Amino acid sequence: MAKKQDAFYFEKFIVCTDYACRAAHLLDKAMREFDPKKLEARLGEMHRIEHGADEEKHELINVLVKAFITPIEREDIILLSQNIDEMTDKMEDVLLRIYCNNIGAIRPDALQVSELIIRCCEEAKKTITEFPNFRRSKTLHDHIIRINTLEGEADQLFVESMRRLHTTCQNPIEIIVWREIYIYLEKCVDACEHMADTVERIVMKNS
Repeated sequence: MAKKQDAFYFEKFIVCTDYACRAAHLLDKAMREFDPKKLEARLGEMHRIEHGADEEKHELINVLVKAFITPIEREDIILLSQNIDEMTDKMEDVLLRIYCNNIGAIRPDALQVSELIIRCCEEAKKTITEFPNFRRSKTLHDHIIRINTLEGEADQLFVESMRRLHTTCQNPIEIIVWREIYIYLEKCVDACEHMADTVERIVMKNS
């Protein structure tokens, strides 16, 4: 029974990370196939993904509350589940800002970031899938390093995008709204890195 209960937490982590991957692909699709008339429908779809992820997290927490023994410390289970949930939340935040700011067209450099977000999320899923074997895994650390590398690429893209925005755009309102969107796009990648950092700390604590 104990092993089955242990597996439950790791399986939930994987399911929740899969929701984040779905959110990343939806965000990229909404931006790449941009149509202002479809934004409200895209938001509804994104909210359903976010709500599904929340339900999975709540189920995990409900089991955790009643558990006597857990595979890793309770605080680490809660923190990691929050980190994974934050990944999905941040992607919904980007789409909300595109909608609320009444964006008429997507800037090309934003698409570079959305593609990078997908790569980060897919790497995050590989990390979480390997996480149950953290005491013996030979690849877990490599996945974490890749996420850190992608976050560095995102930082560089952020600087380049902001510079381009401020040197080529003459509309102050457009500058303000796109600055916000770029900031929230970067937060999506940061959320993936926070998750990876938490996994790394848990591994170090339990090794």
